[in-house]
Amino acid sequence: MRKTLTILTALALGAALTGCTTLTTPEPQAPPAAMQTPQRFKKQITRTAQLDYLLALPAGYQTGGAAWPLLLFLHGAGERGTNVNKVAVHGPPKLILAGAKLPFIVASPQCPEGRAWLDDELLALIDDLVARYHVDTNRIYLTGLSMGGYGTWSLGTKYPERFAAIAPICGGGDRIPVLLATQKKKAALQTLGVWAFHGAKDSVVPLEESERMTNALRRAGCPEVKLTIYPEAGHDSWTQAYQEPEIWNWFLAHRRK
Repeated sequence: MRKTLTILTALALGAALTGCTTLTTPEPQAPPAAMQTPQRFKKQITRTAQLDYLLALPAGYQTGGAAWPLLLFLHGAGERGTNVNKVAVHGPPKLILAGAKLPFIVASPQCPEGRAWLDDELLALIDDLVARYHVDTNRIYLTGLSMGGYGTWSLGTKYPERFAAIAPICGGGDRIPVLLATQKKKAALQTLGVWAFHGAKDSVVPLEESERMTNALRRAGCPEVKLTIYPEAGHDSWTQAYQEPEIWNWFLAHRRK
């Protein structure tokens, strides 16, 4: 009887296999909905950064001479594009075009059309300027207006160790890098000079944007944070800001500690 059953079983299996055209591997099953499994994603990402910029060297600058402070100026949304001369419509490059002698190496990059400022590109530009010119790395300053004010807040609060002082004008930003800063980052923030400017009647970027950022820095223990409000100014508060008698000396009074 056992022999008969064995033969019948083998015949049945043979018949079943004969009727199959292909053998398929079972699909891998996803974990049940109630389960989570640890995973890791890792991929190297590289890209090429390119920014056109206007450069002004101060009177007395000499190749191989003394190191000079560097001022990086970030323009607003209206000056984006491919014509770098548009950058001189406002701010320090406009003053230089009119004959002003600023005591800095002044670099004024142009943001491409359809984009905002990117921190990593601006840091790469600063590194390139330091490599090419005699820059005092303890006296690197940052300023910008409108979209450039946002760029100034972003770059200055995320990388305060790179700057001695920043002057954002009619901008705003993300308070999280300030509020959640590590002890090392907070120490750099606490030695950063900050002078913000805004028009009380600004209908493009509300005054509250600058107030939120300066208040966040004060809560983080930053001792030198000030906000100048022009009562009658609208969005264009930069004209008055860059005409402040003490602004250039204020920058120069700061060194990265």
